[in-house]
Amino acid sequence: MMGVVMSLLSVVLPSYNEEQNVPNTVRVLSDCLTEAGIDHELIFISDGSRDNTYQEIQKAARENPRVKGVEFSRNFGKEASIFAGLQIASGDAVVVMDCDLQHPPEVILQMWKLWQEGYEVVEGIKSSRGKESLAHKLSAGLFYRVISGLIKMDMNASSDFKLLDRKVVDVLTALPERNTFFRALSFWVGFRTASVKYEVQERKFGTSKWSAWSLMKYAVRNVTSFSTLPLQMVTVMGVVSILFSVALAIQTMVRFLSGTAVEGFTTVILLVLIIGGFIMISLGIIGHYIARIYEEVKGRPKFIISKATDNIKGNVTGDWHGI
Repeated sequence: MMGVVMSLLSVVLPSYNEEQNVPNTVRVLSDCLTEAGIDHELIFISDGSRDNTYQEIQKAARENPRVKGVEFSRNFGKEASIFAGLQIASGDAVVVMDCDLQHPPEVILQMWKLWQEGYEVVEGIKSSRGKESLAHKLSAGLFYRVISGLIKMDMNASSDFKLLDRKVVDVLTALPERNTFFRALSFWVGFRTASVKYEVQERKFGTSKWSAWSLMKYAVRNVTSFSTLPLQMVTVMGVVSILFSVALAIQTMVRFLSGTAVEGFTTVILLVLIIGGFIMISLGIIGHYIARIYEEVKGRPKFIISKATDNIKGNVTGDWHGI
């Protein structure tokens, strides 16, 4: 009689300056998944960390064969870290979560159960954002409202915390684009989807790496890499400018014919400022898209791996270089 083959769960953990969190995360996740009887591997991606994050990953890998890890040659960003982890993961299902355990480990068990029931994408939905500063809550709230409207998907409570079936992972890693937006792409690919709610937990060590400015840059980059709606806004601004100019021209002509026209260049200056503003905003939007095209055409890899733990299969300078 043949034995039952256990499914493997891969947990991808993007890590940037998380040397204090790595040992605790390994312990908590290993205890949680082992106790639940889930065969697993923990994949840490050190995103060009400036502290001893990778050294802690190496130490954990020596002590626990289920722990794997790589280090980027420099900081490539969270999106690159996620896709590096997806490429390296060998599990039948893959969970992506934060290294600081703000994503509760026990929720993985709910995701795993839904996956066993046949769901191929299990989304982690925030029921609360935990303790955050007012500025961070406002900037994060604005970011998600804007991006939800632009990409026509409800991203208000979404996160990178989700489980993907192997077939979904294969689809995502096969995408040729360099500028990726994991949260939106996991919606875009479709498949049978379920969701679980969770409350964001407090960090045990360290502080958040996200500021209002970094969220703004993240928003602009992801919107222009995933949606063409901002380009359509250029046309809208052009139409508004024309309508405003026509209305102002009619008003000026009427006042001129009635003998009440105002002398001076006020109207001209107003028109120049409004149209000039629209033109500059339009050029800025177009410039962002040209930059995205430029990056795609160059064909540079999403990431470059400089080091990997001994239990990573393949040549890190060949097989895993982000192409």
